[in-house]
Amino acid sequence: MSSVIHATDATFETEVLQSDVPVIVDFWAPWCMPCRMMSPILDELAGTEAGNVKVCKVNTDENQQIAARYGIMSIPSLLFFHGGEEIGRTVGVQPAAALKATLDKALKEKV
Repeated sequence: MSSVIHATDATFETEVLQSDVPVIVDFWAPWCMPCRMMSPILDELAGTEAGNVKVCKVNTDENQQIAARYGIMSIPSLLFFHGGEEIGRTVGVQPAAALKATLDKALKEKV
């Protein structure tokens, strides 16, 4: 079972942009209640999709450079990456099935 990876300004390129599998990146902060609601959903997705999708979290309070680079204005913001490119994004709490559907749709459009 895979777990969520905590990416930083320093590790974002390696963990996300150079990943061999699609990545869901959760931009969050510890004080954000909707972000806390997303956490178990992302944990579940990381486990059920282990090997197919990587799930990363970026704390926007501690990693402002990468949050600014991607124009994060609201949290939780979930960005979907594949092959080093952003292929989609959602804002707000999303159920696991919706996240998987968004990822699948974004991957199909990229092909």
